Amino acid sequence: MTSWAGRTAAEIAAAVREKRATPREVVAQHLARIERLDARTGAFRTVRAGAALVEADEVAGRPGLAELPLAGVPVAVKDNLAVRGESTRNGSAATSEAPADGDHVTVARLRAAGAVVVGLTNVPELCVFGTTEGVHGTARNPWDLSRTAGGSSGGSAAAVAAGLVPVALGNDGMGSLRIPAANCGLVTLKPGPGVVPAGIGNGDWFGMSENGPLATTVEDLRLVLSVLADTEFVRSRDTASRRIAVALRSPLLGVSIGKPYTNAVREAAGLLAGAGHRVRRAEPPYPVSLGVTALQHWTAGTAVDAAGLDPARLARRTRAHAAVGRRFVGTVRTGEGRARLRRRLEPFFAEHDVLLTPALARRSPKAGPWHERGWLRNVLANTNHSPLTPPWNLTGWPALSVPFGTLPSGAPCAVQLVARPGSEAVLLELAEQLEGLRPWQRTAPLG
Repeated sequence: MTSWAGRTAAEIAAAVREKRATPREVVAQHLARIERLDARTGAFRTVRAGAALVEADEVAGRPGLAELPLAGVPVAVKDNLAVRGESTRNGSAATSEAPADGDHVTVARLRAAGAVVVGLTNVPELCVFGTTEGVHGTARNPWDLSRTAGGSSGGSAAAVAAGLVPVALGNDGMGSLRIPAANCGLVTLKPGPGVVPAGIGNGDWFGMSENGPLATTVEDLRLVLSVLADTEFVRSRDTASRRIAVALRSPLLGVSIGKPYTNAVREAAGLLAGAGHRVRRAEPPYPVSLGVTALQHWTAGTAVDAAGLDPARLARRTRAHAAVGRRFVGTVRTGEGRARLRRRLEPFFAEHDVLLTPALARRSPKAGPWHERGWLRNVLANTNHSPLTPPWNLTGWPALSVPFGTLPSGAPCAVQLVARPGSEAVLLELAEQLEGLRPWQRTAPLG
């Protein structure tokens, strides 16, 4: 029997459309892998084993099976997006256990394309932090199980990196797709506003949070993004030379970037220059106040999401984060801080098409009960790990994380690509070039 666990979404969908595999066969194999490995990775809060097999059979019976772009593809969904018939716990004991009446629009689009939802993945409480742990479990990096998968889409990233599903759905409000993708050796894109429907929490963290896929190949990323956006991101024949700025410094004062990540950027820049792009060193003019602006928006988003929840059932780091943020909600709602940052950075992106940076500053923190630790300790751990992702949620511009090389531990390293609004296709093209020039191992060797 052919093994479908570990195959790409594109391979699975093609096999199902051509009747070389059935959706039930594919889903059952992935469920068996989840049962065998998820105790080690902590990717899932809940697995929909019985429901997923029923839904797989329904996909097999669709009249238009041969046209479905994700025919029979098992997917995982981050536990802050509604899945019909399942509770949406958002990583918290304070949220409702009542099942959702319907699917979030992104989930509905995946299902309409033929995908089968096999489970909901672990997140930190209210998706606040860049590590994933809490009352529902701890998501670990499949490449180094002593380390967190990252967050807040850590469970989704762990599920894909461990080969439990070929693709997963997550979202990104301060780096929540790019952080775990970079930790776990995946490729992901935080799109700009309006590309993929948002509808995350109470107001999308003031419009900073976007939904997107986590994948092991650029082909799969492009495929699932096309479904989510309801717009085909076809491979372009445009091989134009791009003006690429290479930046190695942290946007946040006092935070240094580790040598493995700066080396990865230098090597990626060399490959892109060799491919014909105009590459030069140039640091964006980040304002000194960027750290304060990011903290205000980060905490204010949590304050809004925590409103109406029982504080006694929230972790103390969440309560503290929301308490800090309440004083900033009014200021953040005006949007002036974000507009000011965009105005400052727009001339730089008029001069350059794409910015290449490290994806992270250092490897992810040790996995552990971060939800039981103090607020300041969490904030410092997050900031020192991931200072390079928040600016692009504040501006709203598309940003992509792509695996590139390895850390001394053997875990994946990664770089980040950023571009002006509407440049998602450009980022996908460059990621595909890097993938071709420096292929990466798609899934962790967990057995």
